[in-house]
Amino acid sequence: QVKLVEEGGGSVQAGGSLRLSCTAPGFTSDKCGMAWYRQAAGKQREWVSSISTYGSTTYTDSVKGRFTISKDKAKDTVYLQMNNLKPEDTAMYSCYTCRSWGRGTQVTVSS
Repeated sequence: QVKLVEEGGGSVQAGGSLRLSCTAPGFTSDKCGMAWYRQAAGKQREWVSSISTYGSTTYTDSVKGRFTISKDKAKDTVYLQMNNLKPEDTAMYSCYTCRSWGRGTQVTVSS
């Protein structure tokens, strides 16, 4: 089990930006890829974005061009930069790596 701590959630208006971070103290991101998922109220959890151990990135279609995933190996941290946020991005965002989940951070986007 890897302990993951997410930060950076909050409430913004549509069109605003937030940057989420997921830190895994003592864990090296070279072991596993890392991913962000989100779950809106009353909906199933959905995959948002991933970054591989080599740094390649993938995104779900609804966030392409707006979200950017990146990692800082020195800090054992993965980031999700979210720009041009939309109300439909409102959800609890959680990170995942090596079969471990963080507790999540809430993102709320108002119109």
